[in-house]
Amino acid sequence: MPAQLLSAPVTPAATVRMRVPLNTLAIPLGLAGLAQVWSVATSALGLPVEVGQAFWLIAAVAWIWTITVHLHRGRRTAQPLTHQLTHFAQGPLAALLPIAAMLLGAALHRTVPIAGTVLTLISLAAAAAFAAWILSFWMRGEMPLESVHGGYYLPISAAGLVGALAAAETGLDWLAVGSFAVGIFFWLMISVFFFLRLALHPTLPEPLVPTLAIMIAPPAVASAAWLAISGGQPNHVFEGLTAMTAFMVLTQVMLLPRYLALPFSLGFWSFTFPAASVAALAITWLHMVQPLGWQATTVGVLAAVTLLVVCIATKSILVLSATTRAARRSRHLVAR
Repeated sequence: MPAQLLSAPVTPAATVRMRVPLNTLAIPLGLAGLAQVWSVATSALGLPVEVGQAFWLIAAVAWIWTITVHLHRGRRTAQPLTHQLTHFAQGPLAALLPIAAMLLGAALHRTVPIAGTVLTLISLAAAAAFAAWILSFWMRGEMPLESVHGGYYLPISAAGLVGALAAAETGLDWLAVGSFAVGIFFWLMISVFFFLRLALHPTLPEPLVPTLAIMIAPPAVASAAWLAISGGQPNHVFEGLTAMTAFMVLTQVMLLPRYLALPFSLGFWSFTFPAASVAALAITWLHMVQPLGWQATTVGVLAAVTLLVVCIATKSILVLSATTRAARRSRHLVAR
């Protein structure tokens, strides 16, 4: 059932009966992650800030567009939203929406401080409310361990750590520290259950395999958040979190053959934000240490993550276009 919900193409019947899968919310988050990389890179390389702002504008448009699509489809189906939120595969993915809004709020704060702060606070409040709700839902004792996947990091751990980064960048230091503590605690807690599920239960179904990439996001975002909280001064906590990120990246390298064997789906957007988080951290390190050829390496990292997102976006557009054409042909045949 989880695999069907997350990977099945949208057919005319599904258009009427089913909502848009929540994994599509990874699209604006992935684009916001790419915008974050460009902001870090433009600052490190001394490029015009307008370059990074252009990517933030794209991410904001994608965020609004995604919400609009979900609301439009929701009005055309009898399936209640609670069906998705209480689904063990899809439910945690709803956290993608406020997480992306946190990053957009922090970016907006750089140009319009009041509006950025308000958006950050609203998105943090929404994420906290959803996290508390879904945690209470999990505590009912009905969740099978086989349902756990990488997306379970999102509602509390990832939301807490991204919230810490966004709060620190908007000057809300007290909120940043509290959000960081929540994110770290639940990163450790979810990791225990997730690794037990991976080691002791059947392998993840193909549509959920890309969520394995989410494992690298918590330490990478935690590193960036702690650096922002500490005023840009690297310390042992920052170094330890970066070392953990490096180890998780090595793990992902070992998983590459498994990823490359997967057929493309919109679930591939799960790769984008984790990759962007690592890229932003790598560029931050390069700027601080400034080894030989660091600027060229920064450009290479920036180009690689941009190419990844562009390739996934292009493939997604092609898949959606093909699905739309097939749906139109089916409706035409039915009409005849």
